[in-house]
Amino acid sequence: MFDKRYYYLLKIQYLGFRYHGWQKQPDVLTVERMMERTFSYVLGHKNFKLLASGRTDAKVSANVAYVELFLNDTPLPNGDFLDLFNANLPQDIRCLSITEVDKSFNVMNAPIQKEYIYLFSYGDKKHPFTAPYMVNIAGILDIELMKKGASLFVGTHDFRNYAYKANPETKTINRLISSEIVTNDIYTASFFPEESYIFRVKGKGFKRHQVRLMMGVLFDLGQGKITLDFINKTLADGSIIKLEHIAQASGLMLHDVVI
Repeated sequence: MFDKRYYYLLKIQYLGFRYHGWQKQPDVLTVERMMERTFSYVLGHKNFKLLASGRTDAKVSANVAYVELFLNDTPLPNGDFLDLFNANLPQDIRCLSITEVDKSFNVMNAPIQKEYIYLFSYGDKKHPFTAPYMVNIAGILDIELMKKGASLFVGTHDFRNYAYKANPETKTINRLISSEIVTNDIYTASFFPEESYIFRVKGKGFKRHQVRLMMGVLFDLGQGKITLDFINKTLADGSIIKLEHIAQASGLMLHDVVI
Protein backbone atom coordinates (compact mmCIF):
# COMPACT_ATOMS: atom_id res chain seq x y z
CA MET A 1 0.00 0.00 0.00
CA PHE A 2 1.03 3.56 -0.62
CA ASP A 3 1.01 6.30 2.04
CA LYS A 4 -0.37 9.06 -0.16
CA ARG A 5 -1.53 9.49 -3.74
CA TYR A 6 -0.94 12.60 -5.86
CA TYR A 7 -3.07 13.55 -8.88
CA TYR A 8 -1.98 15.48 -11.97
CA LEU A 9 -3.69 16.51 -15.21
CA LEU A 10 -1.51 16.35 -18.32
CA LYS A 11 -2.39 18.20 -21.50
CA ILE A 12 -0.69 16.44 -24.41
CA GLN A 13 -0.56 16.26 -28.20
CA TYR A 14 0.80 13.60 -30.54
CA LEU A 15 1.11 12.48 -34.15
CA GLY A 16 -0.57 9.08 -34.23
CA PHE A 17 0.74 7.75 -37.56
CA ARG A 18 3.23 5.26 -36.11
CA TYR A 19 1.17 4.24 -33.08
CA HIS A 20 -1.53 1.62 -32.59
CA GLY A 21 -3.72 4.13 -30.78
CA TRP A 22 -3.58 5.41 -27.23
CA GLN A 23 -4.29 2.30 -25.15
CA LYS A 24 -1.44 0.02 -24.15
CA GLN A 25 -1.61 -3.36 -25.92
CA PRO A 26 0.71 -6.38 -25.99
CA ASP A 27 3.54 -6.34 -28.55
CA VAL A 28 2.57 -3.09 -30.33
CA LEU A 29 3.66 0.52 -29.97
CA THR A 30 1.05 2.82 -28.43
CA VAL A 31 1.08 6.36 -27.06
CA GLU A 32 0.27 5.15 -23.54
CA ARG A 33 3.15 2.67 -23.64
CA MET A 34 5.62 5.37 -24.70
CA MET A 35 4.43 7.75 -21.99
CA GLU A 36 4.68 5.03 -19.34
CA ARG A 37 8.21 4.20 -20.46
CA THR A 38 9.18 7.87 -20.29
CA PHE A 39 7.70 8.38 -16.83
CA SER A 40 9.44 5.22 -15.57
CA TYR A 41 12.77 6.46 -16.87
CA VAL A 42 12.45 10.05 -15.62
CA LEU A 43 10.98 9.15 -12.21
CA GLY A 44 13.14 6.06 -11.70
CA HIS A 45 10.17 3.89 -10.65
CA LYS A 46 6.82 2.51 -11.86
CA ASN A 47 4.73 3.54 -8.88
CA PHE A 48 2.10 5.35 -10.96
CA LYS A 49 -0.68 4.86 -13.49
CA LEU A 50 -2.16 6.84 -16.37
CA LEU A 51 -5.79 7.31 -17.41
CA ALA A 52 -6.86 9.18 -20.56
CA SER A 53 -10.06 11.16 -21.04
CA GLY A 54 -10.66 9.08 -24.17
CA ARG A 55 -8.97 6.64 -26.51
CA THR A 56 -7.83 7.20 -30.06
CA ASP A 57 -7.48 4.45 -32.67
CA ALA A 58 -4.36 3.43 -34.58
CA LYS A 59 -2.89 6.27 -36.70
CA VAL A 60 -5.26 8.88 -35.20
CA SER A 61 -3.55 12.04 -33.96
CA ALA A 62 -4.40 14.49 -31.18
CA ASN A 63 -3.77 18.22 -31.13
CA VAL A 64 -5.21 18.36 -27.60
CA ALA A 65 -5.82 15.40 -25.29
CA TYR A 66 -5.91 15.01 -21.53
CA VAL A 67 -4.38 12.32 -19.33
CA GLU A 68 -4.54 11.94 -15.57
CA LEU A 69 -1.45 10.80 -13.70
CA PHE A 70 -1.89 8.96 -10.40
CA LEU A 71 1.39 9.04 -8.50
CA ASN A 72 1.89 7.10 -5.29
CA ASP A 73 3.93 8.16 -2.22
CA THR A 74 6.06 10.89 -3.78
CA PRO A 75 4.89 13.99 -5.71
CA LEU A 76 6.45 15.15 -8.95
CA PRO A 77 9.72 16.98 -8.34
CA ASN A 78 9.67 20.76 -8.34
CA GLY A 79 11.45 22.78 -10.98
CA ASP A 80 11.73 21.97 -14.65
CA PHE A 81 10.04 18.55 -14.65
CA LEU A 82 7.90 19.42 -17.71
CA ASP A 83 11.05 20.23 -19.71
CA LEU A 84 12.74 17.05 -18.49
CA PHE A 85 9.70 14.94 -19.38
CA ASN A 86 9.45 16.44 -22.87
CA ALA A 87 13.17 16.00 -23.48
CA ASN A 88 12.76 12.25 -22.98
CA LEU A 89 9.50 11.77 -24.87
CA PRO A 90 9.74 10.79 -28.55
CA GLN A 91 9.49 13.72 -30.96
CA ASP A 92 5.95 12.83 -32.02
CA ILE A 93 4.57 13.23 -28.47
CA ARG A 94 4.61 16.49 -26.50
CA CYS A 95 3.30 17.40 -23.06
CA LEU A 96 1.91 20.95 -23.04
CA SER A 97 1.24 21.31 -19.33
CA ILE A 98 1.12 19.45 -16.01
CA THR A 99 -1.32 20.68 -13.37
CA GLU A 100 -1.94 19.18 -9.94
CA VAL A 101 -5.60 18.31 -9.29
CA ASP A 102 -7.41 16.90 -6.28
CA LYS A 103 -8.82 13.46 -5.58
CA SER A 104 -12.32 14.44 -6.72
CA PHE A 105 -11.19 15.17 -10.28
CA ASN A 106 -12.29 12.56 -12.83
CA VAL A 107 -10.59 12.84 -16.21
CA MET A 108 -13.17 10.54 -17.85
CA ASN A 109 -16.07 12.80 -16.90
CA ALA A 110 -14.26 16.14 -17.23
CA PRO A 111 -14.69 16.82 -20.99
CA ILE A 112 -17.76 18.91 -21.78
CA GLN A 113 -16.99 19.10 -25.51
CA LYS A 114 -14.73 17.33 -28.00
CA GLU A 115 -13.86 18.51 -31.47
CA TYR A 116 -12.64 16.13 -34.15
CA ILE A 117 -11.40 17.13 -37.56
CA TYR A 118 -10.71 15.00 -40.62
CA LEU A 119 -8.28 16.33 -43.22
CA PHE A 120 -8.79 15.29 -46.84
CA SER A 121 -8.18 16.25 -50.45
CA TYR A 122 -9.13 14.81 -53.82
CA GLY A 123 -7.81 14.47 -57.36
CA ASP A 124 -4.40 13.33 -58.52
CA LYS A 125 -2.21 11.48 -56.03
CA LYS A 126 -0.59 13.90 -53.62
CA HIS A 127 2.90 14.13 -52.13
CA PRO A 128 3.69 11.04 -49.98
CA PHE A 129 4.65 13.29 -47.05
CA THR A 130 0.95 14.17 -46.63
CA ALA A 131 0.10 10.56 -45.67
CA PRO A 132 0.36 11.00 -41.86
CA TYR A 133 -1.99 13.99 -41.91
CA MET A 134 -4.66 13.70 -44.59
CA VAL A 135 -6.41 11.27 -46.91
CA ASN A 136 -6.58 11.84 -50.65
CA ILE A 137 -9.56 10.55 -52.63
CA ALA A 138 -8.82 9.74 -56.27
CA GLY A 139 -11.15 11.41 -58.77
CA ILE A 140 -13.73 14.10 -58.12
CA LEU A 141 -15.68 14.95 -54.96
CA ASP A 142 -18.77 17.15 -54.95
CA ILE A 143 -17.74 19.31 -52.01
CA GLU A 144 -20.90 21.43 -52.01
CA LEU A 145 -23.09 18.32 -51.77
CA MET A 146 -20.85 16.97 -49.00
CA LYS A 147 -21.35 20.23 -47.07
CA LYS A 148 -25.12 19.67 -47.24
CA GLY A 149 -24.62 16.09 -46.07
CA ALA A 150 -22.45 17.14 -43.13
CA SER A 151 -25.12 19.57 -41.93
CA LEU A 152 -27.62 16.69 -41.57
CA PHE A 153 -25.65 15.34 -38.59
CA VAL A 154 -26.21 18.50 -36.50
CA GLY A 155 -28.63 18.11 -33.60
CA THR A 156 -29.84 15.14 -31.58
CA HIS A 157 -29.98 11.84 -33.46
CA ASP A 158 -29.70 8.13 -32.88
CA PHE A 159 -26.19 7.43 -34.20
CA ARG A 160 -26.50 3.63 -33.81
CA ASN A 161 -25.58 3.09 -37.47
CA TYR A 162 -22.43 5.12 -36.84
CA ALA A 163 -21.40 3.22 -33.70
CA TYR A 164 -19.01 0.41 -34.63
CA LYS A 165 -20.26 -2.97 -33.37
CA ALA A 166 -22.75 -1.41 -30.97
CA ASN A 167 -24.62 -3.85 -28.76
CA PRO A 168 -28.28 -3.42 -27.70
CA GLU A 169 -27.21 -1.74 -24.45
CA THR A 170 -25.01 0.86 -26.16
CA LYS A 171 -26.38 4.38 -25.74
CA THR A 172 -26.28 5.87 -29.22
CA ILE A 173 -28.54 8.91 -28.98
CA ASN A 174 -26.25 11.92 -29.04
CA ARG A 175 -26.26 15.60 -29.88
CA LEU A 176 -23.76 17.15 -32.27
CA ILE A 177 -23.23 20.85 -31.71
CA SER A 178 -21.80 21.35 -35.19
CA SER A 179 -20.88 19.35 -38.26
CA GLU A 180 -19.40 21.03 -41.31
CA ILE A 181 -16.96 20.77 -44.18
CA VAL A 182 -14.70 23.78 -44.67
CA THR A 183 -11.59 24.67 -46.61
CA ASN A 184 -8.48 23.74 -44.63
CA ASP A 185 -6.77 26.87 -43.34
CA ILE A 186 -5.62 25.33 -40.04
CA TYR A 187 -2.80 23.00 -41.05
CA THR A 188 -0.40 23.89 -43.83
CA ALA A 189 2.90 22.59 -45.17
CA SER A 190 4.94 23.13 -48.32
CA PHE A 191 4.09 19.59 -49.47
CA PHE A 192 0.32 19.88 -48.84
CA PRO A 193 -1.90 20.16 -51.93
CA GLU A 194 -2.91 23.63 -52.99
CA GLU A 195 -6.43 23.00 -51.71
CA SER A 196 -7.58 20.63 -49.00
CA TYR A 197 -10.61 20.32 -46.75
CA ILE A 198 -11.66 19.64 -43.18
CA PHE A 199 -14.68 17.74 -41.89
CA ARG A 200 -15.19 19.26 -38.43
CA VAL A 201 -17.57 17.93 -35.77
CA LYS A 202 -18.19 18.98 -32.16
CA GLY A 203 -20.07 17.15 -29.44
CA LYS A 204 -19.78 15.92 -25.87
CA GLY A 205 -18.64 12.47 -26.95
CA PHE A 206 -18.35 10.08 -29.87
CA LYS A 207 -18.63 6.32 -30.29
CA ARG A 208 -15.86 4.13 -31.65
CA HIS A 209 -15.25 4.85 -35.37
CA GLN A 210 -18.21 7.27 -35.40
CA VAL A 211 -16.42 10.16 -37.12
CA ARG A 212 -14.73 7.81 -39.60
CA LEU A 213 -18.09 6.21 -40.49
CA MET A 214 -19.59 9.68 -40.93
CA MET A 215 -16.66 10.64 -43.14
CA GLY A 216 -17.05 7.43 -45.15
CA VAL A 217 -20.71 8.26 -45.83
CA LEU A 218 -19.73 11.78 -46.89
CA PHE A 219 -17.06 10.44 -49.24
CA ASP A 220 -19.68 8.13 -50.78
CA LEU A 221 -22.02 11.10 -51.12
CA GLY A 222 -19.34 13.21 -52.79
CA GLN A 223 -18.63 10.41 -55.27
CA GLY A 224 -22.29 10.00 -56.18
CA LYS A 225 -22.67 6.55 -54.62
CA ILE A 226 -25.46 7.62 -52.23
CA THR A 227 -27.89 10.52 -51.81
CA LEU A 228 -28.79 12.97 -49.05
CA ASP A 229 -31.92 10.90 -48.47
CA PHE A 230 -29.74 7.91 -47.59
CA ILE A 231 -28.02 9.91 -44.84
CA ASN A 232 -31.40 10.92 -43.45
CA LYS A 233 -32.41 7.25 -43.39
CA THR A 234 -29.27 6.31 -41.43
CA LEU A 235 -30.27 8.83 -38.75
CA ALA A 236 -33.93 7.80 -38.54
CA ASP A 237 -35.10 6.31 -35.25
CA GLY A 238 -34.97 2.54 -35.30
CA SER A 239 -33.17 2.23 -38.63
CA ILE A 240 -30.58 -0.51 -38.94
CA ILE A 241 -28.25 0.09 -41.88
CA LYS A 242 -24.83 -1.54 -41.98
CA LEU A 243 -22.33 1.06 -43.12
CA GLU A 244 -19.32 -0.51 -44.80
CA HIS A 245 -17.13 2.51 -45.53
CA ILE A 246 -14.92 3.40 -42.55
CA ALA A 247 -12.67 6.24 -43.71
CA GLN A 248 -8.93 5.79 -43.19
CA ALA A 249 -7.70 6.65 -39.71
CA SER A 250 -4.72 8.80 -40.72
CA GLY A 251 -6.88 11.80 -41.65
CA LEU A 252 -8.56 11.94 -38.24
CA MET A 253 -7.44 14.17 -35.38
CA LEU A 254 -8.79 14.94 -31.93
CA HIS A 255 -8.42 18.67 -32.41
CA ASP A 256 -9.67 20.07 -29.11
CA VAL A 257 -11.12 19.03 -25.76
CA VAL A 258 -12.91 21.48 -23.47
CA ILE A 259 -12.89 20.63 -19.76
